[in-house]
Amino acid sequence: MSWRKDQRRAERRYHHGNLKEALLQAALDLIAQKGAAGFTFADAARMAGVSPAAPYRHFRDRDELLSSIAQRGFEQFETLLTQAWDDGRPDTVTAFERVGKAYLSFARQEPAFYSAMFESGLPLDTNAALQAASERAFGIIRAAAERLAALVPPGLPRPPALMMALHIWSMSHGVASLFARGDAARRKLPMSPDELLEAEVLIYLRGLGFPTDRRSEAAPQPDDGPAGPWGKPK
Repeated sequence: MSWRKDQRRAERRYHHGNLKEALLQAALDLIAQKGAAGFTFADAARMAGVSPAAPYRHFRDRDELLSSIAQRGFEQFETLLTQAWDDGRPDTVTAFERVGKAYLSFARQEPAFYSAMFESGLPLDTNAALQAASERAFGIIRAAAERLAALVPPGLPRPPALMMALHIWSMSHGVASLFARGDAARRKLPMSPDELLEAEVLIYLRGLGFPTDRRSEAAPQPDDGPAGPWGKPK
């Protein structure tokens, strides 16, 4: 394909408002093939069928393109986790198990987004929109940790919810990165990634003294207040 054809295609997509989406999709395809660090800005332009200069109409550089992809990934991730959490229904442990399965499902079904979100090396603190999207997604896991912490039996110390959320996120991320993304080179397991994560979390909660029998969950107290998607208010 000649440069002039590339240029004409870029102009058509730009005027119709499709250039930005074409570049995002091209970058996603490249991430799926080569990883988040395996392509250049020019590669994305070539994949989209536009001139090397065309991407600068929408993105400052490759990092900004990657940031847009990661932000979209975190937004989809948040939606999926929120649906799985379902405000802790029908009980906290069951709802939390769904969150874990949703985490692994996202990594398995959206590996390019997952790579942009967690493997691109993008600094979150330099992009306010990306950082906010990331925090909202993590907030679902923290909400679940808040509810889990509330199940500590009387007389036992209540662990900090943030610490629990970070521990559980680390376990989920480890299983997702090592086993849940369909890489044939990964070590074979005698169980599914979902079963592995469920067993890890169960052992973790039991080690903290949590009751893991769903029937042991107490009914909410009158002064608990409304519980939204981020858990009970402090």
